[in-house]
Amino acid sequence: MRRDDFLKSLIALAAAGSLPLSVRAATNLKMMIPANPGGGWDSTGRALGKALTEGKIVDTVQYENKGGAAGALGLAQFANSAKGDGSSLMMMGAVMLGGIITGKPPVGLDKVTPIARLTSEYNVFVLPANSPFKTMKDVVEQMKKDPGSVKWGGGSRGSTEHIAACMLARDVGVDPKKVNYVAFRGGGEATAAILGGNVTVGGSGYSEFSEYINTGKMLPIGVTSDKRLKGINVPTLKEQGYNVLLGNWRGVYAGPGLSPEQRKALTELVVRATKTPAWIDALEKNNWTSALLTGKEFDEFVDYEFASLRATMHLSGML
Repeated sequence: MRRDDFLKSLIALAAAGSLPLSVRAATNLKMMIPANPGGGWDSTGRALGKALTEGKIVDTVQYENKGGAAGALGLAQFANSAKGDGSSLMMMGAVMLGGIITGKPPVGLDKVTPIARLTSEYNVFVLPANSPFKTMKDVVEQMKKDPGSVKWGGGSRGSTEHIAACMLARDVGVDPKKVNYVAFRGGGEATAAILGGNVTVGGSGYSEFSEYINTGKMLPIGVTSDKRLKGINVPTLKEQGYNVLLGNWRGVYAGPGLSPEQRKALTELVVRATKTPAWIDALEKNNWTSALLTGKEFDEFVDYEFASLRATMHLSGML
């Protein structure tokens, strides 16, 4: 093949979206973050974008935040706008699965393309610094007296912190349906509500609250892990006598209608990003655990998580 013909064929393949991203001369990625700024999906998506650009894997990353309904609004928009687009990714995770189970939105994850699980993380529950309560035991005792008087604040309905609060209630003999849970569209809104004393207890991934915990503006009273998190002296709910163990995870999907070549190229792009110094630094800084999973294994993991979360939510009195 002549050189001119070869170049023309490359251009045609790139235009059709079938040329692996690593082969293209320039790459401009779009990142849908189906939550408002300031939360876990936002920080993870931007950390991934930074790894992609600083690692010179892509030229640019364009972010779009679309919060609401546990990510269902952003998911619907993404599924409609990213059809066959091999240069678009969407953040997602356990919270989206919980939201889909409770909200039953018209557009589900079956409409988009799985790419990779990225991280796992446990939730931490915190109190505002000026709270009259000082421990989880204090909160539990108040919840036993008057469940509605304890406002739990966090992500969307069906989020892991919502499920954990209901699991705790059930474990101490309180009807989970009486849990007074206040859902926020993003981590920034939830953080503001906690700092302002507008909720009694806040819950999220440790990385979202670490700045305020370190400066004494929030008091951590329990984590949902089976053992204390590395470098963080916060007791687990389990060691405090509460049978609550629940993890969170985050990952990325691509648009619908991708060819096998497009899916493979995006997967390789994400895998390369997880090996960059920028990503490794983000894991350390945010106390995230690397949990990379791709291909058929990721597909099967999501199916299992749907079934597991549905069972947990049923047992917790949420369904």
